[in-house]
Amino acid sequence: MSKVKHAVAAHKRKKRVMKLAEGQWGGRSRFHKRAMESVAKGMMYSYRDRKARKRDFRSLWIVRINAACRENGISYSRFMQGLKKAKILLDRKVLASLAVTDSKAFAKLVEAAKA
Repeated sequence: MSKVKHAVAAHKRKKRVMKLAEGQWGGRSRFHKRAMESVAKGMMYSYRDRKARKRDFRSLWIVRINAACRENGISYSRFMQGLKKAKILLDRKVLASLAVTDSKAFAKLVEAAKA
């Protein structure tokens, strides 16, 4: 029976890990064992932060909408309640961009929510 060597597969595995560890600081990008640890940790962070990004953006939009509402003399919760009653179905992302870029249009939405 012939001897099976794994050199090609092992080299390919190492190369894949080292490619992912490019740009890391110090030994994390040069030594295979450190690179494996670093890449594993980085993958965990990236998975977690893909979820966290959604939360972060939603809270940012709410802060922006609230600031624009206060300028127009209404609280955020009253504004959102008024929009629902007026059957205006805009999500927070669109409302926040309106609040930042087009304050006149946002003021009209506030008037609709107050009515």
